[in-house]
Parts: sequence; C-alpha cells; structure tokens
Amino acid sequence: MSGMSQTPDRAAVLAALDRIIDPRTGKGLATAGLVQGLVVAPDRAGFMMEVAPGDVATYAPVRDAAEAALRRLPGVQKAQVVLTADGGTDRTPPPTPPAEPAPAPGTVRVRRGSRLSAEAVAQTTPPAARPRGEGSQNPAHVRRVIAVSSAKGGVGKSTVAVSLACAFAHLGYATGILDADIYGPSIPRMLGSDADPQTNADRKLVPIEAHGLKAMSIGFIVDEGAPMIWRGPMASSAVNQLINDVAWGTADQPLDLLIIDMPPGTGDIQLTLAQRLALSGAVIVSTPQEIALIDVRRGAAMFEKTATPILGVIENMAYFPHPVTGEPIEIFGRGGARTTAEAIGAPFLGEAPIDIALRQSCDDGAPLVAVDPGHPTSQRFLAMAAAIAESLESGDSRPAPRLIVE
Repeated sequence: MSGMSQTPDRAAVLAALDRIIDPRTGKGLATAGLVQGLVVAPDRAGFMMEVAPGDVATYAPVRDAAEAALRRLPGVQKAQVVLTADGGTDRTPPPTPPAEPAPAPGTVRVRRGSRLSAEAVAQTTPPAARPRGEGSQNPAHVRRVIAVSSAKGGVGKSTVAVSLACAFAHLGYATGILDADIYGPSIPRMLGSDADPQTNADRKLVPIEAHGLKAMSIGFIVDEGAPMIWRGPMASSAVNQLINDVAWGTADQPLDLLIIDMPPGTGDIQLTLAQRLALSGAVIVSTPQEIALIDVRRGAAMFEKTATPILGVIENMAYFPHPVTGEPIEIFGRGGARTTAEAIGAPFLGEAPIDIALRQSCDDGAPLVAVDPGHPTSQRFLAMAAAIAESLESGDSRPAPRLIVE
C-alpha cells in the first residue's frame, strides 16, 4: 500500500505530545493544555502552541521537539507546530482569593493588577487618542497593506481580492495576498495551489508563488475539508502568525503591496488586523441589494473607528449580461453600492458583473485577470487597481479618480 496517504492515529499523536514536558508546569504538552487546534489529516499533523510573550525563547526548543516527535509517528510526513505569543496567556495557577461579598446588582468588580487583552485596551481608547500608525506596523519588507473587506459573506469578496491582486501584479507591482479567513479559506483553490509552505533558515514560512503572486493561507497548512474549530483569540493569533512569521519580501526585493482578503464581519480578526497593521487603506466590496449595503455601512464604521482610510467601494455582481443581447439583467438591483459610497464619503471604484468566465476561472484555480487580462471583466479590475494605485502614489487616502468602465 506504499504511495497511498495514511492518516495518523489521533490518540497516538496526543500520547507522543504528552511525552514532551512543559517546562512551566512539568506536565505533558497535551495535559498542560498546550496542544491547541490539533489537526490530524492524511500524511500530516500539527497544532498551535500559545505561550506568554516572555516564554517564546523558552518554548522554541519545545516546539522543535514536538515537531520531531510528530515526524516519527506512522503516517506523518509533514509536521507543523505554530508557536505564538499572547499577552494575556499565563498558565500559572493563581492563588485562591479570599472570599469577598458579592457585588451589588448592575456593578462589575475589576481586581487590581488584572490584565486586559490588547484588543480590550485598544477598544477603551478613543480613536482620536490613537494616531493612525501608533503602535502598529507592517510585516518586514512590505511597503503597503490593503484590506479587502465586505462585512458580509457571500458577496464575492475573495474573488475581488484575488482579481485586484492579479491586477496589481499585472501593473508591475510586487504583490502578495494573505487569506485572513481562518474559518473558510478559499485563496488556495482560487490560485490553483495545494503546495505545503516551507520554512527558511530564519524559521519563517516561505509564501507560495502562483500567477505572479506571493500567497499565504491557513488552507495551505490544513486539509481543504478540515474544519477550523477555534475560538476567536486562537484565530486572531493564527492570523498574526501568518502575517509576521512569513518571509513576504527581502531588503533587496520588498513587497510593494500585500492584499489581505479579510473574513466577513467586524469581529476579533478584523479588529486585530485594523489595529495592529499600518493599513494603507481598505476596499469595501458589496452587492447592490440593501441587505448587503447595511453591512457596508457597518464595515465603514469599523474602519473609521480604527482610523483606516477607505480607498473605495466596489459593487460586485452588479448585473448579469443577457446571453444574446448583452443587455444588463439587474438580478440584485443596481447602483446601491455607488449611492452608499457617496453617502459615506468614499470613492466608488466601479462595477463587476456576474461573469461566468470569472466564476469558472476561480473554480479552476486560474484567475481571469492573470490568464486573460484583455477580457472585459479583467479590464474592469485593472482599472480599479489603477485608480487605487494612483491614490496611494499621490498620498490621497480618499482618491479622486472614479474610474468606471462602462
């Protein structure tokens, strides 16, 4: 049966990890609660190990030992242990506090010396008191970061993100794309790659290269059908790892643009990215109907609160061209995103139709803009990318050009 994939035994994986001792508690890794988000799939096994920032150096050899132990197990050809730091992690059991009277109804007691997460502290600070860029930075050797957001699922945000990334690459920018949707990664399928990321001499992940882009996604690390049953803080930590522990560029060949395909909504991951990265701006994607535009306004409010410039709004699935006459069939209505962009004071970058070729190209892993830049829909995305690039180069965070290809 050689040559066939073999799924490692989950119990054997946990037993092997429990034979590695946690230096803080003296217990096995699994018993100590350090094996988080365990993934056991054909030919591979991996997990996340979250520790306090001051313990990263201590746990680096523990991570190496865990990876080595996994590789020795039958059925494991690839092992990956992600070591990440969380400011609120402290696994030392606290002393039992003395009994205190219950607080009065409607009150909350905060114990002196308690630590809040970075996200909680940031949310209690008014945006005006947090100048944009303060305490935030981009990954090494990345010049600009652009978030592509929808605040609502099902509007084709990932399709737009990949199309814009390919358009920037076609325009001559060194471009990368990060799939920040931990729970539903789609970039690997859209780029037609299932390669396993390798690590360089600095233990940084080397991004996957496809269609002129450098790409990273949790989908390159776990099986396509594996559910990511992670709580919000773990998902946020995983995104931080994918941003900061990836060799996006070098001093000699920096990345001009990193496009982030944001997950839908305005939750933990979105807030983490908006606050910790020096985003050059956000592009908001919507369909024309009002139910989607409500979420556009929510997303715009989130970026406003985090002092992130809105580079523009794109109306996706704007219409379906009649197969015979070419006349637009406005399935979801039309023009709602343009009106909403004007209402929130953001540029309207243009429309993208419901295009069978665009849908098929994403399913096939061959992005339309990359394989057929002369296609009418590709031309629309190239025009949008050119408008965004012009605004970035001019330093105008709310770009004047409103390139709409009719």
